[in-house]
Amino acid sequence: MDETYIKVRGPWMYLYRTFDSNGDTVEFWLSERPDLTAATRFLSKALKQRGRPEHIVHDGSQTNREAIITCDTANGL
Repeated sequence: MDETYIKVRGPWMYLYRTFDSNGDTVEFWLSERPDLTAATRFLSKALKQRGRPEHIVHDGSQTNREAIITCDTANGL
């Protein structure tokens, strides 16, 4: 799971991405702000599609860490 800042048709956006163990993209989400709400929505959507992973590795972002904790509490990860 990582978060990066990219330019999309003019404006800058935050891109959240998850990958599987093969490096294939599982899910992505664009957001105007790097906030907990966006990261939690993104992670929840990815978990609904793919189920509970064995491990979640993230880019060290505090927002992503908090989203994992939030989803852990809500979904019993």
